[in-house]
Amino acid sequence: MKPTLQRLYEEKLQKALQEELGLKNINEVPRLEKISVNSHVGHYVNERKAAVEDAVEEISKITGQKPSVVYAKKSVANFKVREGEAVGARVTLRGPRMWEFLERFIMITCPNIRDFRGLPFKSFDGRGNYAVGFADQSIFPEIELDKIKRQIGFDFIFVTSGKTDAHAKAMLRALGMPFRDNVKEETAA
Repeated sequence: MKPTLQRLYEEKLQKALQEELGLKNINEVPRLEKISVNSHVGHYVNERKAAVEDAVEEISKITGQKPSVVYAKKSVANFKVREGEAVGARVTLRGPRMWEFLERFIMITCPNIRDFRGLPFKSFDGRGNYAVGFADQSIFPEIELDKIKRQIGFDFIFVTSGKTDAHAKAMLRALGMPFRDNVKEETAA
């Protein structure tokens, strides 16, 4: 069974976006391809191994999928990183898990953020992909606040098939992504 947000997109939003964006073919309508969740624990120099284990555990709770550990490609003395050392974790969500995660992110996580005024428009990369980061894992309802050992930040990258930022922005807004309603910021982006 398809997730609710995916059914809504396929049944209603795709045709509405086609008309709104003035596209001739339904296959030109931007769609969400994948969501990448990354965490880097480089600032925990003395306890990096434990921090990576915590990041893996918490990403798996948030996404429902076990992440892979990321290892340093080069040694950098200034950052106290050696080649081959574990420095973070990442997971890529596709298909039904991606849609379920997006629905939870929009409906539960974003309203759970203290003093939340919306996501910024500046985070589009020019090719229709959107990235946003959070410094704290406590905004996710899957994380038990009593069991947090260290603060771990996450980056989310929403990869779309949109050719321009405007197309991707329209698609994400139609899905319910809570962007800021600041006209100055929208025109500057």
